[in-house]
Amino acid sequence: MARIVLKFGGTSVGDTDRIKNVASKVKAEVERGNEVAVVVSAMSGATNQLVKWVNEIAPLHDAREYDVVVATGEQVTIGLLAMALQQMGVKSRSWISWQIPIRTDAAYAKARIVDIETVGMAEAMAAGEVPIVPGFQGLSPEGRITTLGRGGSDTSAVALAAALKADRCDIYTDVDGVYTTDPRIVEKARKIDQVTYEEMLEMASQGSKVLQTRSVELAMNHHVRVQVLSSFDAALGSDLPGTMVVDEEEIMAQGLEKSVVSGIAFAKDEAKITVTRVADRPGVAAAIFGPLAEANVNVDMIVQNVSLDGSSTDITFTVPRADLARAVERLQKAKTELKFTEVQSDTNVAKISVIGVGMRSHAGVALKMFETLAAKGINIQVISTSEIKISVLVAAEYTELAVRALHTAYELDAA
Repeated sequence: MARIVLKFGGTSVGDTDRIKNVASKVKAEVERGNEVAVVVSAMSGATNQLVKWVNEIAPLHDAREYDVVVATGEQVTIGLLAMALQQMGVKSRSWISWQIPIRTDAAYAKARIVDIETVGMAEAMAAGEVPIVPGFQGLSPEGRITTLGRGGSDTSAVALAAALKADRCDIYTDVDGVYTTDPRIVEKARKIDQVTYEEMLEMASQGSKVLQTRSVELAMNHHVRVQVLSSFDAALGSDLPGTMVVDEEEIMAQGLEKSVVSGIAFAKDEAKITVTRVADRPGVAAAIFGPLAEANVNVDMIVQNVSLDGSSTDITFTVPRADLARAVERLQKAKTELKFTEVQSDTNVAKISVIGVGMRSHAGVALKMFETLAAKGINIQVISTSEIKISVLVAAEYTELAVRALHTAYELDAA
């Protein structure tokens, strides 16, 4: 017998027929003798509608009331799924976040989970009852409902699995696993059987939409084994048809050698900013990026070029496209202090990333990337690296060509 947390996303519970399908999967796991807890998202489209209503009433809204409204989507789903299970003869009860409780900090609309009290839920599971928990939400120190930000249901599920000391957390979605790249762009993309937390974290942060970044961080920190699989596949999670996200040591213990590159990720939601002819002196970088940090603008790739006479420098970096206007505004306000010439921006860019823990022990990975792109006539604008990742910024129109070429170059194509 295993203890498993199952998470179902919005498309998986998109209507009552799909909720009944989810209930069938939960019932099958229970009939195998497993202790099961379920985390669900709102029905697909529900949260978008709630957010739309909020913005129609108050574009500059109170974040506390925003959370009250948008948290209702999951509350509908947990009640419907509990009823569906009961109709199938499975003991089940919905648990709203404050009933557990799932405690968070007070950062409304983007709260972080602090603690989950699982005594009551564990007792219910031991008695054969299936608790149904709303994803995406918790309880603030003031006793008010909070939400974790979009995609937060994955984080809820992993956090609950960690708190319950579950054997596995199954993330059911509309894809049947993690692929070497987006199969809509590369037909020969193949599903990965096992991927390390580090690789999945890089894939999520570099553009892969399969898992939310915070959920992967949480899984890595608490060693929660996570499986990604499709809710529309007939097989159950216990039949292991999806992709397992695990410690690198677990993969190595099976006598398997990690491939050099595990996947190619890309993101088209980046924007490039160049601040030209800034004085080349100590503290200038802090003066540029300080105002952006204060405005909660996340800066990613950074390149600094020093002029020949050493008196000035150009600094180029990327930010999320949604934050571009705010970033430019902050920089313009600091122009008098920084004495730069101008701020240039470009949204016609895409970030392409090659990811794999095998890079740690193999030379020439970056060279192959650069040679492959050069052979296709693709110019590299910015480069950034980590221990297991190489990212480049290219013109957006070359995204698909770059991804396909690199996928083939690193021998990731399915046979």
